[in-house]
Amino acid sequence: MQESIIIHAVTKRNGWTFTIIGAVTLVCAVLLFISSKALMGPGMVSFIFGIIFTVLGIAKLIQPEISVELRAQGLVYHHHRGTIYLEWDNILRMDMPRSIQGFDGHELPYIGVRLNQLSLLIDDIPPRLATGLLTEQRPLLMSSLRLDGELADLERYLNSEFSPVSLDGKTYSGVQAMFSRRCEQLNAHLGYHVYIPVDCLDRTPREFLTLIREYKQRALVASLNEK
Repeated sequence: MQESIIIHAVTKRNGWTFTIIGAVTLVCAVLLFISSKALMGPGMVSFIFGIIFTVLGIAKLIQPEISVELRAQGLVYHHHRGTIYLEWDNILRMDMPRSIQGFDGHELPYIGVRLNQLSLLIDDIPPRLATGLLTEQRPLLMSSLRLDGELADLERYLNSEFSPVSLDGKTYSGVQAMFSRRCEQLNAHLGYHVYIPVDCLDRTPREFLTLIREYKQRALVASLNEK
């Protein structure tokens, strides 16, 4: 059996540094405020930068230490709201999605995963993670629009977002239905159901794709040999 490969998030780096700088800057801002009214301007600037650095630092710290795992059975994506597990047999394709707005397409900063059976993901994803991804993927949804005429399609999608949906003979409602529709909408326009941000990788997207394709191939061959 293959050993697991661990991918660490780049966004995790310098979390404590940003947090400490932010805290120190906030303390300096408070000292400027109470020392003299003439220092109110510099104090306000320090306060704003202190808030920014502190928020950025805390955002980095809450990110999981491990972002992606490649296991013999499949791929695991760790998000600070939960975890997605995708078996190799359920992964049809992986690549970088392309936006097709205007005349020239460009690659989006994600690794896209197209699935054979979406219901397996919907059954497994934590509701808290599904809710978070629905919010985070709003810009990605807008990037999937090709022409102004598709705004009508987007409007229909938004109007039906809360309606129950059927997948593989199962009916889903609530957050599961909303996330199912989002996955299908993105797949229809960008070609993938799941999107992993490239800033959670410790290497370039192309290097990651090469690694994952080679690992998946070896895992599938090993699985066949065991049978």
